[in-house]
Amino acid sequence: MSPAKRAAAGALAARVVATARALHTSGLNRGTSGNVSARTPTGFLVTPSGFPYGAMTPRDLVAMTLDGKPRGRHAPSTEWPFHAAVYRARPEAGAIVHVHSEAAMALACLRRDVPAFHYMVAVAGGRTIRCAPYATFGTDALAAHAVAALEGRRACLLANHGQLTLGSTLDAALQLAVEVESLCATYLRALTVGAPVLLSDAEMD
Repeated sequence: MSPAKRAAAGALAARVVATARALHTSGLNRGTSGNVSARTPTGFLVTPSGFPYGAMTPRDLVAMTLDGKPRGRHAPSTEWPFHAAVYRARPEAGAIVHVHSEAAMALACLRRDVPAFHYMVAVAGGRTIRCAPYATFGTDALAAHAVAALEGRRACLLANHGQLTLGSTLDAALQLAVEVESLCATYLRALTVGAPVLLSDAEMD
């Protein structure tokens, strides 16, 4: 690997670690749940399984091929299958963030889509934020459900689980996760009073 490519790879790994740590400072995550990845020329870098974010360094990340071959000193996140599946299905995706944020988890446990109750729902790429059907974590079934729920979208909920966002960059995926959590929290608050008035398809378009 040339010095320039080595430097670029190191910078990307540092950004993945910084993003993973930001999950806590942004209030999106607790403990070691959630995971972050970024696309590389040969696949993607993903955070390791069950690893404390505060102690994580770039050397702790796991390099994966898109067909699931790992390289690193730790086991990859158990959710690597949906990272790989999304990268295969969405060539424009440069990064993926998955978190167990509280409001998104609550709606995901209700297995509810986020409807067009606010125009900012469109930030996820469509008129709704879909909730993918349930499947056990780390399985190919969950990966397939996530890819389907993300069709035409940049974010989705995962039933009884959490939320998943993608972006062209790590910053974009993280900021979208923050926005999705805010939308989920506002929608839940509105539901405590009544059924929110939904915007029309024309208004969302």
